[in-house]
Amino acid sequence: MKDAPGKPGIVPKWTSSAKSGVGTALSNNSSLWFTLSHGIINEIYYPRIDQACTRDVGLIITDGDSFFSEEKRNTYNDIKYLKDGVPAFSLVNSCIHSRFKTYKEILTDPERNTLLQRTRFEPLDNKNYHVYVLLAPHISNMGYGNNAVVGEYKGAQMLFAYHENVAISLACSNGFLKRSAGYVGFSDGWQDVYRHKSMEWEYTSAMDGNVALIGEVDWKKNNGEFVLAIGFGRTTAESGQAAVSSLLKGFDNARIEYIEGWSNYHSRLHSIKHAGFAKPVDMYLASVSVLKTHEAKHTRGAVLASLSIPWGQAMGDDDISGYHLVWPRDLVETAGGFLAAGDRDTAREILFYLMATQEQDGHWPQNMWIDGTPFWNGIQLDETAFPILLAGMLKREKALNKIDPWPMVQRAAKFILHNGPVTQQDRWEEDPGYSPFTLAAEISALIVASDFADEKGEYQKALYLRETADMWNASIERWMYVTGTNMAKRLGIEGYYVRIAPPEVADAASPLKGFVPIKNRPAGYNAEPAVNIVSPDFLALVRFGLRAPDDPHILNTLKAVDAMLKFDTPYGTSWHRYNDDGYGEHTDGSPFNGTGRGRLWPLLTGERAHYELQKGNIEAAKKLLSDMEKFSSETGLISEQVWDSNDIAEKELFFGRPSGSAMPLVWAHAEYIKLLRSIQDKMVFDMSQKVYTRYAVRAQSSSVWSWKHNHKCRLIKKGFNLRIETASPVMVHWSTDKWKTTLDTGSKDTGFDMYVTDLETRYLEPGDVILFTFYWSIENRWEGKDYTVSVQE
Repeated sequence: MKDAPGKPGIVPKWTSSAKSGVGTALSNNSSLWFTLSHGIINEIYYPRIDQACTRDVGLIITDGDSFFSEEKRNTYNDIKYLKDGVPAFSLVNSCIHSRFKTYKEILTDPERNTLLQRTRFEPLDNKNYHVYVLLAPHISNMGYGNNAVVGEYKGAQMLFAYHENVAISLACSNGFLKRSAGYVGFSDGWQDVYRHKSMEWEYTSAMDGNVALIGEVDWKKNNGEFVLAIGFGRTTAESGQAAVSSLLKGFDNARIEYIEGWSNYHSRLHSIKHAGFAKPVDMYLASVSVLKTHEAKHTRGAVLASLSIPWGQAMGDDDISGYHLVWPRDLVETAGGFLAAGDRDTAREILFYLMATQEQDGHWPQNMWIDGTPFWNGIQLDETAFPILLAGMLKREKALNKIDPWPMVQRAAKFILHNGPVTQQDRWEEDPGYSPFTLAAEISALIVASDFADEKGEYQKALYLRETADMWNASIERWMYVTGTNMAKRLGIEGYYVRIAPPEVADAASPLKGFVPIKNRPAGYNAEPAVNIVSPDFLALVRFGLRAPDDPHILNTLKAVDAMLKFDTPYGTSWHRYNDDGYGEHTDGSPFNGTGRGRLWPLLTGERAHYELQKGNIEAAKKLLSDMEKFSSETGLISEQVWDSNDIAEKELFFGRPSGSAMPLVWAHAEYIKLLRSIQDKMVFDMSQKVYTRYAVRAQSSSVWSWKHNHKCRLIKKGFNLRIETASPVMVHWSTDKWKTTLDTGSKDTGFDMYVTDLETRYLEPGDVILFTFYWSIENRWEGKDYTVSVQE
């Protein structure tokens, strides 16, 4: 044994999030997922889809004298699907100095936990080249704490890495001429070969650090062709056995099974075609495959946001999650994509998974590992509303089968009723307040929940759900629409919906008085007046059916958003999330590191296309669909963001092309699929028709104004009754003439551990004041405090 020096190695980092391919076998016998970027394998996930185990696996080529070439940095890459939409890939990497080419095919063995790469090395001159494979393990989402050893399995040469109960083995069909283990930055194979242009070091172990493994491939056997097998298991023996078995089985047999599994899946999907595909790939099939690839194998219905770590090259062990977590919002958006494509089974499994991971009080974590363990603990009320909407979509599509979602729907609706309408975080996970997107989701969910309540004979609950939805819907403009601002005057419009209105005020003039924190920005950009910030989020009011597309408030805000956030690129039109957004690369192109500058989101192009479709402008919708396609990569992968400035070639940032954010973003692919289906059907696929009819068509109003302890209004409009909502029974002691005369009104049980007391106040005139306090019936005590609500015109 010869231990490598340099323990524990340099600080580990992840790698590029700009994936060119993601894949897995459609078989439960293989718990393995892989990603590709820059012509090589990046993260491999095992035994769960949320557990990355490698940083990357690539080739190094030298001539033993002065030439050194690393595939991921020194080649031009050409990648294609082995078959349309099947996430198995062929790669041709061409040396930038025209000295060699490598031809690869990459997929997983459907019957075992092995990733296979068939490679043919082709020298383009008469030099005597050396070919090395370099593997950087990051087992169980960690770069530190890994062990690397040189060994054998039943006489087969192996390179092993392991940490706790996960082991990796690297084997080669042609065998290795040399092998070594080392610490990254000091004694790893890259350092050795870069300095010496050949392998001079042969260390047999590097323990408990940031490690790497290298092997020189005997590429001259078999006409330059060899197969690399990367096996996984609980022990080195189990991983070695997987690698050897897959090599014995043969790459061609694995290839046939892999493609057959995906082709059978594709054959069961809806046929959705669009004549304007911008890529020489079937983006519809590719997008559905992206969705399906991101699903866990043994926790059906758990679909990750992305098999990537945004700006991974700048992220280390403190950023263990990346986007390989489950966001309930993204998950339901993804379920809609599956439903639009005709995969009802997976959409139903997503609902079942959400039912299982719902917290006891009715909400879902901000995001979570696939076993339901929360990662971040913010509360976003749209993420509580979305599972209700999914249950409604499945019901509409007659795809619930024997699942009864009412217990889940009831708990989620109760949480919304108790905690809404204000959300702790908006959909961008940044700010509390009144958010157009969140409110649209909440209100729609309450209406959908009321239908489930009616079906169960819970008519009192159904009535309260509808009444609350009507109250909140009638208050949207009061909470979030501003007029007479400097921005409105400058743009020549009456007003607009703000991105988010501060939660501490619930009056008609509230946004004019409040400030919104701006996250991810350097010191000095801590907050902005709420009236200065707009967002495309308001389009959810139309998308969810609350407002007609030609509503004047919508049209005014459209002008404001387009003036502030719309951006044309050589590849198409897109929008920023909001002005002064800080989530993206810095101006100089350096990676986001907690601060930065927000870039364009192709997802928002899809959302705008849906609006144009609702407006009846189908050609505009098709054009924006085409823009989404043009924004995608050569394999049709859609990124979270695209670069919105001049090219910075050395940082791989090009105007209108994917940035260093997550790619692929599953939510964006789901939006693309739903847009294809919506254009085909000439109607928005994931909108509730009942919500649309109730609000956009019939303009259902409300004569009630709500007051809650966590949502205290200080004003009420003339002609409205005041509804007091409490978490336990009360008697409301109240007066409209400064306690000269009083009334006592008891509360009614809604069935949601929420009690309502309706005060007859609609006859009051502007300037009148309602005074009230509580007698808590169960606790047999008075509130000991008076509250005031004033009547306004």
